[in-house]
Amino acid sequence: MFGRRSNDPSTPKRIASPAPAAPAASVSASAPAAPRQQVQPAPVAPRPEPPVEQQRRHSEEYYDVKTTVFNALIDTIDLTQLSKLDSSAAREEIRDIVSEIIQIKNVVMSIAEQEELLEDICNDVLGYGPLEPLLARDDIADIMVNGASTTYIEVGGKVQRTGVRFADNQQLMNICQRIVSQVGRRVDESSPICDARLPDGSRVNVIAPPLAIDGPALTIRKFKKDRLKLEQLVKFGSITPQAKTVLEIIGRVRCNVLISGGTGSGKTTLLNCLTGSIDHDERIITCEDSAELQLQQPHVVRLETRPPNLEGEGEIKMRDLIKNCLRMRPERIIVGEVRGAEAFDLLQAMNTGHDGSMGTLHANSPREAISRLESMIMMGGFSLPVKTIREMITGSVDVIVQASRLRDGSRKVTHITEVLGMEGEVVTLQNIIVYEITGEDANGKLIGRHRSTGIARPRFWDRAEYYGESDRLAVALAESEVSDANGNPLGEQNA
Repeated sequence: MFGRRSNDPSTPKRIASPAPAAPAASVSASAPAAPRQQVQPAPVAPRPEPPVEQQRRHSEEYYDVKTTVFNALIDTIDLTQLSKLDSSAAREEIRDIVSEIIQIKNVVMSIAEQEELLEDICNDVLGYGPLEPLLARDDIADIMVNGASTTYIEVGGKVQRTGVRFADNQQLMNICQRIVSQVGRRVDESSPICDARLPDGSRVNVIAPPLAIDGPALTIRKFKKDRLKLEQLVKFGSITPQAKTVLEIIGRVRCNVLISGGTGSGKTTLLNCLTGSIDHDERIITCEDSAELQLQQPHVVRLETRPPNLEGEGEIKMRDLIKNCLRMRPERIIVGEVRGAEAFDLLQAMNTGHDGSMGTLHANSPREAISRLESMIMMGGFSLPVKTIREMITGSVDVIVQASRLRDGSRKVTHITEVLGMEGEVVTLQNIIVYEITGEDANGKLIGRHRSTGIARPRFWDRAEYYGESDRLAVALAESEVSDANGNPLGEQNA
């Protein structure tokens, strides 16, 4: 996994402190070994570009010793027996064996260095190697690995470079294969692009050589361990309590909802939060490319697309899933992301008794979301007049919720918009709640407010009455316009 194997695994090695690093020549002189094949040299000093996450940086000697110890460990343990143990017992077994190997090889290192080596090797054997410390952090939204020696993370909406590195591109590729194999997929030269997911639902994309020139590129969109709820979005300032109430009612009264937004704007998170309003006695079927949604209802069936095999056969597309789930007696259909001809099938489902269905799509405004739906239907080869497509959209979609990521890194629900109908050949939309930016503070954080547009009776008012939610809806819309003692709207929030 770590490149070369030593020709004489019993030869003693010494390890120096990471700073200052000893020349590589002194390491190779201490023991006979095959020539080291380095794809990219490890950076000796931090790069000047800010910001850089402060993390440990090891010398080349550390990685040489780690390679030797790891190879000796693989020759010693029985991986079949190890797989039968639980995680904690397997870690203890590996730590005991590695400690013995270090003593036998007379490796000289401090207690802190030995503890780091033990943890790194346990992560390599049982987990995802150098990625494990990053995956354990709940404040990281994205992990971006650009080859063996370069890793970036996103924290608080800002991208930072870290000191995390892999021994070589082969180790990185092995970890990528381990991730995708867990969901029955593969990544190699013949199939160099792959979408997968981690056990917690985090989204994974891998693109490998020869398409990725500088080594495998691994991107992980992390999901928080604790599923977010609308109440937490209020604490983060993404929405106000009044807007939260409106969204709860929209989900409860079975409005057909599209969540629109750009990449990284929080569409999937918002969809997860909206599904929390669904009653627990409803049968829900989800259709996704990579199963990410974390619904809490007891009656949920999760479906996932499948890529083609080596012969190019066996592919199951999103359209196939949606068509099939219509035969499974769903009450609600949740589509993780609408990106192609399946838009037509989802609209058909919304129009045939599956009220309360939801989906996400990429668009920068509610108006653009309508145009994107039109484009996806036409790209699917449906030779329908534009007016017919728009009438289908207005007859199917009730509400568009727009999520945006602002320039200061914060995420906001910027529009809750109703789809009213048609005027001629134009789709008419009506904003219920919008977010307005009012300024910027001394730290560069945007200041703004959510406010009602003054619509007292939205189009879904009758639905709210049917479900007994009209009084709560009226109060939420009215409070969005009420001012406090200082004349400030209750919906005002700091980004």
